[in-house]
Amino acid sequence: MVKSKSKKTDYSSDGSGMLNAFEGLSLEGLPEGPKDAPHSPISEKPVPIKKRKKGNIHLRKEKAHRGGKTVIVVDGFSTHISVSEIEDLGQRLKKVCGCGGTRRNRTFEIQGDQPARIRELLQVEGFKVGGVT
Repeated sequence: MVKSKSKKTDYSSDGSGMLNAFEGLSLEGLPEGPKDAPHSPISEKPVPIKKRKKGNIHLRKEKAHRGGKTVIVVDGFSTHISVSEIEDLGQRLKKVCGCGGTRRNRTFEIQGDQPARIRELLQVEGFKVGGVT
């Protein structure tokens, strides 16, 4: 067994082995903080978050140029929905359907013929879904 030649850093609770960036600071000359903690407006009354309208989504079934395999294309995302949101939604769709898929520009392709599951998840997310039934 080969022993390591490097020295080990002491991580003791008193910090003696570590460089302490705040070691030379003192509280002298600083004003005292407020006696009572200020009331946070968040704790007084919760403000309901308005759910943004997601928009209309179109589903279509395609087989062209895929070796006879069927994919469901989710298309028609509104411009206010970011690409990262589309990617997150695609990940959830793939997980619910138990299959693969890919994002191409502002569309998402889900492998397999499962439009009912895809439609259900999109409706739960707040989309109006049209297309393949």
